[in-house]
This record gives sequence, structure tokens and C-alpha cells, in this order.
Amino acid sequence: MLFALGAVILCYLAAGLVGSAIPANRDWKPPTQGVTIYVADNGIHTDLVLPARDFADLVRPEHFADPAQAAQPMLMFGWGDRDFYLNTPTWWDLNPLRVALALAGMGPTVVHASAVPEPRPGAKIRRLVLRAEEYARLVAHIRGTFAAGSPVRGYGGHDAFYAARGGYSALRTCNEWSAGGLRTAGVRMGAWTPFAFGVMQWL
Repeated sequence: MLFALGAVILCYLAAGLVGSAIPANRDWKPPTQGVTIYVADNGIHTDLVLPARDFADLVRPEHFADPAQAAQPMLMFGWGDRDFYLNTPTWWDLNPLRVALALAGMGPTVVHASAVPEPRPGAKIRRLVLRAEEYARLVAHIRGTFAAGSPVRGYGGHDAFYAARGGYSALRTCNEWSAGGLRTAGVRMGAWTPFAFGVMQWL
């Protein structure tokens, strides 16, 4: 049983490596001018960071525990399993059963939106410039993920959770959601990127 489980995990890791290495939009090149966005990586999970002005109707100050903290120029967006997201504010809160249920696609999903200042590019923050039409497609990808429902207060005063469309699973992870938005925009990105490094290696 353990051998079979180990074989499945190894196959999944190998598939993720291969999928991340196959480029989509292979001829894309970044423009010299356009709209600046960022991709953030905490080692396991990636977020998309975009100007807050384009989501003012969806992410409003009254949704935050501290509305004053909404006055930031950028919003950081992540997507994932609702139960895992709401109950894992730090990696110290990680629960193996919750992880297994999320990877099995057993529950609804949410969008996590956090008001943040303009990021500084670095090893875990990549800066990306998009053409106007590319940026519009990325915005549509994020906006299209929001579903009807009341927002839920986040981990602190600066964030909130929103009901989302789509099912989270081992095949469609938070990182694949981020990469899917970038592929839709037209950015060169791995064909299937379930892991954070698979997203960041292209940026």
C-alpha cells in the first residue's frame, strides 16, 4: 500500500515537472511599456498582484476587518479550496487530512484578496509588464473566478475571502490557476504547473 502511494506521488511530481517544462505561448516576449503586475511565491503557493483600481466594484473596503487597510494601490489574488484556505492562516496550521480532501476536490473554492503596497521584485516576487490587451484578459480571468455570495473576513484587517467558481484538485491547484491566468493573457508559461516553482521558473 505504501509502495503504491509512493509510486503515485512520484508519478505526480514527475508529471508536474514535465508539464511545467512544456511552454505555452512560446513566442511571447514582454513589451517595453504596458501595465505592471507581479507574481508572488511563498514557496508552495503563488498569487497574482494587480492594480486595485480594476477590482473596486468586487473588493470593497467594508469587506475587510479594517476598512482603512484597503487603501493600498495593489490587490494580491489567490484561489484555492475553501476549507483549506480559511483554516490554514499559517503553515503551522497545516492539517494532512485537510490537504488530502482539498487535493481530492471535495469542496467549494474561494478567491483570497489582500490589499498590499506596490511589491519590490526579488526572488519571491517577479515583476511582469503586459500589453493592454494581455492585461485585460488577465483581469477577466480573475474577475470570472468570483462567484455570487457574501465575502468572509480574512486572516487580518487587510484581506477577505470571496466565493469562487471552479473546483480545486490535484490537477487544478492554486498554482495552475495563477498560471492559467497568465497563459490566458498570452504570457509564456508552462502548459501544466501544479507547483509554485513551475510558475516562477518562466518569470
